[in-house]
Amino acid sequence: MSLVPVTPYTYTPLNLLKEGTIANVYGVVKFFKPPYVSKGTDYCSVVTIVDQTNVKLTCMLFSGNYEALPIIYKVGDIVRFHRLKIQVYKSELQGINTSGFASLTFEGTLGMPVTARTSSKGFSFTPQDQKMVEALRAWASKHMSASSTLVQLCDAQPMQYYDLTCQLLGKAQVDGQAFLLKVWDGTRTMFPSWRVSTQGLSFEGDLSHILRLQSLVIDILVYDNHVQVAKSLKVGSFLRIYSLHTKLQSVSSEASSSPLRLEFHLHGGTSYGRGIRVLPDTSSCVDQLKKDLECADAAVTRTSNDICQSQNEDNFALSSSLSLYEEERCQQVSATILTDHQYLEKTPLCAILKQKAPQQYRIRAKLRSYLPRRLFQSVKLLCPKCHSLQEVPHEDNLDKILQDAATEAPNIKLKDKSFYDSKVWTTEGQGGRQVAVHFVKNDNILPLSSECLILIEGGRLCEIAKLSSKFHSLIPVRSGPEDLELLDLSAPFLIQGKVHHYGCKQCSSLKPIQNLNSLLNKGPWIPSSVAEVLGIVPLQYVFVMIFTLDDGTGVLDAYLKDSENFFKIPASEILTDDNLQRSLETIMDMMCTPGIKVDAYPWLECLIKSYNVTVGTEQRICYQIFDTTVAEDVV
Repeated sequence: MSLVPVTPYTYTPLNLLKEGTIANVYGVVKFFKPPYVSKGTDYCSVVTIVDQTNVKLTCMLFSGNYEALPIIYKVGDIVRFHRLKIQVYKSELQGINTSGFASLTFEGTLGMPVTARTSSKGFSFTPQDQKMVEALRAWASKHMSASSTLVQLCDAQPMQYYDLTCQLLGKAQVDGQAFLLKVWDGTRTMFPSWRVSTQGLSFEGDLSHILRLQSLVIDILVYDNHVQVAKSLKVGSFLRIYSLHTKLQSVSSEASSSPLRLEFHLHGGTSYGRGIRVLPDTSSCVDQLKKDLECADAAVTRTSNDICQSQNEDNFALSSSLSLYEEERCQQVSATILTDHQYLEKTPLCAILKQKAPQQYRIRAKLRSYLPRRLFQSVKLLCPKCHSLQEVPHEDNLDKILQDAATEAPNIKLKDKSFYDSKVWTTEGQGGRQVAVHFVKNDNILPLSSECLILIEGGRLCEIAKLSSKFHSLIPVRSGPEDLELLDLSAPFLIQGKVHHYGCKQCSSLKPIQNLNSLLNKGPWIPSSVAEVLGIVPLQYVFVMIFTLDDGTGVLDAYLKDSENFFKIPASEILTDDNLQRSLETIMDMMCTPGIKVDAYPWLECLIKSYNVTVGTEQRICYQIFDTTVAEDVV
């Protein structure tokens, strides 16, 4: 590669980026997903960068050429992107590559040589670039923690997700969804590793060499979208495998001295940067790996008999280690408890994944991860009749609905009816918009504001919010031909304080507003009663989350769909109460603590049920948590 002297480029700080522009940027890698197959034959890499302005930018980069995407090895690397198009996605700025896009990547460690990694045949690098890289290194060393997920095989424990630097010794297609990689890093696992039979497989690699190193070689099964990348790997190449999962699996074999083996899996998907990256021979981490492999290979050659003896000793130590591991697992207090079905026996996830649906299980597992990460996004509206889910309307969308309804003036003929008194006023500076408030009477007497229901037409969201803080209940309405009518069910049918009650458009059959007469003199206004007399099927506020559960024998995604029982927090209030939001964050941080290893997470005892779901022509088994709640000392 050659350095091309050109006029220095202009680089834009991340906090000054604007939608619709083409920018050149520098940043420190805060998160990345190695190139994975996307859009048919294209590769995609997701990179989130940050700079001294503390602004984050997520970039979606596509290419038909794996090597054309940024060559990133770890969090903390420095990147330079040229011709990055800035767009808005979900209200946040996002970068995508466009025609002429180019990238450079640099080691982010202070004091390391400033050497660019790129697939470009030529690129410019000026003294200004040198200063940019060194400045970002210095800033990152003070403001970003180093990645701690890189682990050698000798330190591998069950129920971990970590990054492994290794050499590929052999590979084979196992079936349509899984691909086998045989790798080593010069160290030996504490637990015996699980083996995949290669009989009948089209295997590429030197089996005699692998057999000689068998105590140091592990088998990794690669799934789904990572298979195509795995197929393209060359035997002998050096790899970094990201978010590799270890788990213990039972082995039914009389010849086995231990019933458990350590398995290695690279699951499908790209969560947490899951993927594979080929490392060049010239990288510093490969230099150290080569030295470790040479020493390990020499040791195998010199003392193969000693290694066999050592293996027997390890097997003896292993049985004690596993006993302690299982004992500790059983003694740990669970962060969740069951509210029913305590008679069910615990079932390992590996057994559940092999069984048909529908069934119910009791499990003990750890919360590996959860979605959505932004907890407020977990609150949805559920129809109990048709079981449809919908998003809680955003304030801006709700205000637009109310604004559109306010374009028609209230019908003066509908004032002061038998069961309500009306007051109409005209706003100032808003085109003479008229707002009507109808106060529902009780025995021809207006009740106290704390007990009063008002019907409002022509009001905006800010006005409704003020009124709902003073009156017991509020219903947005509009003037119909002969009587007041409910607004479209895109708006709440009832507002009480900060809680908005919505109805299902599909299942509701609206009835006249006059039906509220039947609820007069019957105490406070209850949402379910109001909904019933108005022909509305009310939607329920629920938490909808996906929990990735891991018990060391398998990994399973389970849905949580709950209104208030699991967290002991009402989903209807979480969006408007800062204290409840903090409580929810505290609970989730306790169950899935950022910055520590999964094996340090607390155990969760849960009930889950399996059920069949048909998507197109494909039938899937899904799982849902039920009759489980967070323990008292956690809330």
